[in-house]
Amino acid sequence: MIPYGRQTISEADIESVVQALRSDFLTQGPQVPAFEEAVSRYVGAPHAVAVNSATSALHIACLALDLGPGDWLWTSPNSFVASANCALYCGAQIDFVDIDLRTYNMCTQALSDKLIAAKKAGRLPKVVVPVHFAGQSCDMQAIANLAKEYGFKVIEDASHAIGGRWQKKNIGACEYSDITVFSFHPVKIITTAEGGLLTTRNARIAQRLVDLRSHGITRDAARLVRQDQGAWYYEQHSLGFNYRLTELQAALGVSQMTALDRFVTRRHELVVRYEQGLADLPLIKPWQHPDSYSAFHLYVIQVADKASIDRRTLFEALRTVGVLVNVHYVPIHLQPHYLRMGFKAGDFPNAEAYYNCAISLPMYAGLTETDQDYVIANLKEFLQ
Repeated sequence: MIPYGRQTISEADIESVVQALRSDFLTQGPQVPAFEEAVSRYVGAPHAVAVNSATSALHIACLALDLGPGDWLWTSPNSFVASANCALYCGAQIDFVDIDLRTYNMCTQALSDKLIAAKKAGRLPKVVVPVHFAGQSCDMQAIANLAKEYGFKVIEDASHAIGGRWQKKNIGACEYSDITVFSFHPVKIITTAEGGLLTTRNARIAQRLVDLRSHGITRDAARLVRQDQGAWYYEQHSLGFNYRLTELQAALGVSQMTALDRFVTRRHELVVRYEQGLADLPLIKPWQHPDSYSAFHLYVIQVADKASIDRRTLFEALRTVGVLVNVHYVPIHLQPHYLRMGFKAGDFPNAEAYYNCAISLPMYAGLTETDQDYVIANLKEFLQ
């Protein structure tokens, strides 16, 4: 079986976890700050806060930006549900911005048009969450310009995109956003088994994130309300959560970071082979913006109208021969939970049109050329 994605674990990764197991700390030890420092240094953001999932990261990112009841968050319908659920966790309201049919990312023209209408209606968003789908950055400079004009905050959902760049700057540097969120689920570029991380350039936001991931508790003597207590003393200053990353996960993350560039380079090599192998087939292959260097978390094709079979038939045929393709994503607004909120089919036609044709092919650093050739050969057989 050839999965659409999987982790790549080395003996060095295993040894790093074993060393953490043999250490004095399984949680709240030195590996978490070491992992945060490695990511911070790599992306070029001064602050990094590790948590137990990207979903947790999105949640506390919204809280750190004071999103709450009466506020609106806008995101892309072409994403995993966590990109929208984070607004609901905070009691805020959710809406979506349709995608660009070339990048499959949030369309900046659609965002601009929606902001003009929202300003007239007095319903501007407090937070916008652009999603770097498949590893390719959204047009962050354009989004940042709109954020300045309309006064909203920006959380980059870069769950797919560590190791990618926009205008030659590493995704996560927060040049055009308030916070960036990464995911380290096993199918992502690097993994901590489960895990997430936030980067920011704002020290106040970073401190709020640190507090929120651990019950809102601090032991920092300079921040204590009561200064007359002993060394055991701590205070809860806000309502937080247990969203901490373990030492074992962080140790794996530190080791995986040393292979990040190699993993992304390998993904680009695989993309070149897909481009060549699929050149004559009735497929729409992913387009890359010239300002973007994608991390290529996913390689998504669309079955063209002129193809002899439809997406579902091709999907099932590939799975029958052991190629475990997938589809990313069912548009969030078409999920039953969101339909009950009043969204409906036809609200975001670009996202729906993309979804109706999309298939994610196997894409991971450990994919062999033999296995990739097998995927390509079967695509040729079914489509020709």
